[in-house]
Amino acid sequence: MTDPGYPPPPPPYPGPLYDPAAPYGRHPVTGEPFSDKSKVIAGLLQLLGLFGLVGVGRIYLGYTGLGIAQLLVGLLTCGIGAIIWGIVDAVLILTDRVRDPHGRPLRDGT
Repeated sequence: MTDPGYPPPPPPYPGPLYDPAAPYGRHPVTGEPFSDKSKVIAGLLQLLGLFGLVGVGRIYLGYTGLGIAQLLVGLLTCGIGAIIWGIVDAVLILTDRVRDPHGRPLRDGT
């Protein structure tokens, strides 16, 4: 509770380096705003293909059609195609070869 004799506290200030157009920061080389999706989480989810759940990383990124296609390939090939596709796709995600559906680079970290 505030004392009526004092003014209310100022609202929190996000800081001098905050950019509302890029709440997750900007790519250090290109200056593009980072995605709200993490490449580490997407890559690890894609590696779930080793356990038969391929496509989860792509669904997390927003590529639902591709994720479902990966799940179907996994079912039709008894998991062999899913394991290979999942590993290759996880490597592509973790090495910055995949962007989110809006064309933004995936952010580092979780």
